[in-house]
Formats: sequence, C-alpha cells, structure tokens
Amino acid sequence: MEIRNVVVAGGGVLGSQIAFQVAFCGFPVTIWLREECSIAHTQPKLDKLKSTYIDTINQMASSDGKTLDKWARGISGTEEFNKDQYLKKVEDAYNNIKINIDMPSALKDADLVIESLAEDMDVKSSFYKRASGLLKEDTIVVTNSSSLLPSKLAKFTGRSDKFLALHFANSIWKNNTAEVMGQKYTSEDSFNTIIKFASNINMIPLPVKKEKAGYLLNSMLIPFLFASLDLYVNGISDVKSIDIAWKMGTGAPEGPFEILDKVGLKTAYNIILMYTHIPSFLAPYNFKLMASTLKKYIDEGKLGFSSGEGFYKY
Repeated sequence: MEIRNVVVAGGGVLGSQIAFQVAFCGFPVTIWLREECSIAHTQPKLDKLKSTYIDTINQMASSDGKTLDKWARGISGTEEFNKDQYLKKVEDAYNNIKINIDMPSALKDADLVIESLAEDMDVKSSFYKRASGLLKEDTIVVTNSSSLLPSKLAKFTGRSDKFLALHFANSIWKNNTAEVMGQKYTSEDSFNTIIKFASNINMIPLPVKKEKAGYLLNSMLIPFLFASLDLYVNGISDVKSIDIAWKMGTGAPEGPFEILDKVGLKTAYNIILMYTHIPSFLAPYNFKLMASTLKKYIDEGKLGFSSGEGFYKY
C-alpha cells in the first residue's frame, strides 16, 4: 500500500510536531481535533513550529551550523542542502496543513491515521470506536501512545491487522527516531509499510520486535523521570539542582525537568496517574504526590515549553 493522505488525531505537543514534519516531507496532512475550542491551542503550536523550522534551517546553513548539537537530521540527512528550497518547504507545510473538527470528512480519504491523543484509555478507545466505520478498508491506523500497548487498543479499531504503534521522540525535527511496534495481529505488510513511511518522513525507523510498554526510549526515560520527580516532590532537592546534578555528572545536554518541560506536563501527569493506584507501601516512588504536584502546575497554566512556563520560564 502507498501512503499519501495522512490524518493526525490530536494537536498537542507531539501531535502538532508529527503533523508539521509529515507535511514538511510533502504529504497532505489533516489534523483532526475533538472540539472547535482546541483549534486555539493547536494553531499557536503550528505557528511556533514554523518559526522553529525556519530558525533551525538558517542555523544549519550558517558557517557554524554543521555540528551535532545544531544539525537537525529530521530536516536534512545530508550536509549539502539548498536553504531557500528548504525554507519554501516550511512555508508549504505550514500553508497545507488542514485542521478539521468533523470526523467523517477528516478521515474519509486517509491512507494513514496517526493517533496522538491524551494518554487516556477512554479517550483513545472512544476515538477508535468512532473512527472504525469511517475509514477506507485499507487505511492503516497507528498510535503514538507513550505507555499503552497496541494490543490493549487493537480491539477498538475494527482492523487489528492494520493497527500498530509508531512512536516519535519529542523535538521530532532533531530527534528523528520512530519506534515501530506491532501486536500479534499486525500484518507483516502493515508493519513494513510503516517502516517505509517512517523513512519517507526523515525518521530513523527502530523496529521493536516484541511488545514492550515504553518501547525502547521510554523504557529507559520514564523510570529516570520518575526518580527525578520523586527527589523533588519529597523535598530532597530543588529542580535546578537536580538538573545540574544530572548534566554535570553525565555530560547530558538536558536535565530531567528540562526534558519534562519539553515532553509537556500534561503528558507526564497522565502517565503518572496510571501508577497512583499502587498502594504506597508497594510503590517505588510517591506517585500520588507526584501527580498532585503536576496537577498544581497544570491548573496554573504551566504546561511546559509549549505554554511558555513549566518548571522553567521560556
């Protein structure tokens, strides 16, 4: 199957990034949103992504732009590129992304649907149930879920053989990995089609051979972020000191709270909620306190980098 028309369900931090990257690579893209009021949250993200891509391309074209920390492999995998041509691609991507709140019209021509909704089983299952009767027979559906296994969602899609996970890292234009993970009913053809699609949008496809919550990256990242948050909420140290300890001690470019701000505090909160049912005497971390702390930030509008403030101000 050849993928041409792509629909991204959800316009949050990663949903908007996925949509922009796919459009930048020349695919017609529609972002489906659940409510009209969501447009006011998604459009500023697209505006900011346009500026980010332009700034990144200008930096890449500069005399000191060809370094590992400045080069964005999702924009160009080769050293030589035409700056003006790539800037035009940004304009075309921005102008060609459609936003639609009407599910039937949004999905009717989709060859691929990338679900990037909140990390909430009810939200995701509701979407799949509504979408199942609106899609073409050969449409492939993927989830970008960070923590829910595709096997837990497949039954809601009505097309288990064409359903799998395609998981992106944050700052997709620079951290250009795409983890591809099927479930037991995923067809080989669907899996291979998504591997090819990932390459076509300038990602490095990473096949995950067995279902694993957290895939490759988050299996390592989530425990690290949990441990960092636990240090903070229990008063062991402050945000800045914890970040400095990690960066100075390991040479990493970002600390855990800088990462959390980029991931988005809502995403982190929804993941932590799934662990709050664990009895406190069995839980390795204070999940309830972590959840209530993040909820306070969210209620104050401090969602992370996307809102201009999270643990840090931007």
